[in-house]
Amino acid sequence: MEKLVNIQLKQIQDVKDFVNIITKIDGDFVLESGRYIVDAKSIMGIFSLDLSQKILLRIQSDQEGILEKIQRFTA
Repeated sequence: MEKLVNIQLKQIQDVKDFVNIITKIDGDFVLESGRYIVDAKSIMGIFSLDLSQKILLRIQSDQEGILEKIQRFTA
């Protein structure tokens, strides 16, 4: 079951922290911003997005507790 969450990554440290958390979780995660779609586990991919806008995170994993782990980034 896919979950959709809006996130905001305002600072470079936010991006680093987000990638550090998300890479430890099994499953596929993609970020969408406008017409761009990148792997949420790719720090370089995230930096190619417009970080001044909210970003849509698609969670394609069954694991419990994902939203709690990324709660500080939710917009």
